[in-house]
Formats: sequence, C-alpha cells, structure tokens
Amino acid sequence: MKFYYSKKLTPFTNLTHAFTSRKSGNLAFHVGDDELSVEKNHILLANTLEYQKETLVHMKQIHSDLVCIVSDEKFNAPPTCDALITNRPNTPLMVMVADCSPVLFYDDEKKAIAAAHAGRAGAFKNIVKIVVDKMAKAFGSNPKDMQVSIGASIGVCCYEVGSEIYKEAKALHLEYAMQKRDDKFYLDVNKILKKQLIECGINEQNIEIFNECTSCNTHKYFSYRAEKQTGRFAGVLMIKDS
Repeated sequence: MKFYYSKKLTPFTNLTHAFTSRKSGNLAFHVGDDELSVEKNHILLANTLEYQKETLVHMKQIHSDLVCIVSDEKFNAPPTCDALITNRPNTPLMVMVADCSPVLFYDDEKKAIAAAHAGRAGAFKNIVKIVVDKMAKAFGSNPKDMQVSIGASIGVCCYEVGSEIYKEAKALHLEYAMQKRDDKFYLDVNKILKKQLIECGINEQNIEIFNECTSCNTHKYFSYRAEKQTGRFAGVLMIKDS
C-alpha cells in the first residue's frame, strides 16, 4: 500500500496516521466496487497501520456540517456526518475523499483528534470551525494547541464551478477564493479552509496543506471530477494507547 504522511503529525509518537492513495485501493463501499475487494483493502490497511479493523470509525458523508463525537460506533455502522472527533485511544477515525479535502486535527495537550470531510459545501458551511468548537466543548481543547493537516484535494487549477457558485461565495464573503479565467470560475477550497482555521485561533505554522491536485494526478489519487465513477482514498488518524 502506498501512503503519504503529514509533517505536522509524524513527530507525535503516540499517533498513527496516514493519507492513503490510489495504490492503497478503494476504501468506499458506496461507489459500485466489489464489497469483498473493499473489505480486503480495509483489512490490509488495518494490518499495515496496526489497528483492529472493527474499531475503525468512518462516515456516511453527505456534504453537511454535522460533527459526531465518537463513543461506541463501529466499522459496520458508520454515523451519518462529515466530521468525527474523539479522545478515545485505539479508535481510528477515517475520512474518505476523491477531490474534497481530508482534514486531520490533533490536540496534543488534551490528546484529542478529529477527521473532517471538507469539499465546497463543507467549506461554505465552515465545518472546520464546528470541529474546533466541538473539540473545545467536549475535550477542553484550545485551538492554539492544534495541529492540522489537509491531504491532497482538487486544486483551483481544475475546480471549475458555475456562476451560481460564485454568487453564493460572494454572498458568504468568500469571493477571495475564486479565480476567473477565460470567463470561467474556479474555486480554491483550501484557501477558504486555511483562512477559517486561522480565524478559529489555530496558528498558521500548525497548518499543513498538501498542494497536490487530485484531478491533475489521477495516477496517484482518485478524482470524482476527472473520472466520475471512481474509488475513494482516505485520511486516517488514531491515538495509540499509552
């Protein structure tokens, strides 16, 4: 399996994390792939990252701003939401993507983590702020103590949107993340996410963004925009039991 690692998260020896790739195989059950094949990919991933597959919590992602505090959720009963937070050790969290931004959070002071799915809808709804607020309320997390890593996603080079999206962005004062080229509009989701994270109180030096476009690099990642029918790669984060 081929993984990519966060420079912000790697130094913490009490964490297990990875961003998977196309070479890690499809991890989503809802995209028409053979379920046994997907199951095998999850088993291999769990064995490689050394966690129990049944303890992994993933999501039924719906492009919402819903954030779930993980308690006793299991692999075969994923919650319907677009972000997960927990302070439970040995409970890996997973966000699956194929153009949207996979966002991993870690608070080393309170030993709490989060995984969020942030595409255009999530960015427009400021899901990262809701994650930070919920971590503060549930675990006492201070944004100043958080490290954030945003994995590969579609870039402004390829993310063409309609004029109605530009109007929506302008109404939300997000037009700074729009580019206009040849009378077409392009959206920079990560530019929005970074600004929102900083506005939450997270130090800019604690924010990492993988500047690789999934649509430009379909040999490395799955891309819904480029391929339509395709798999999902993932961001995974877990606190190890000390």
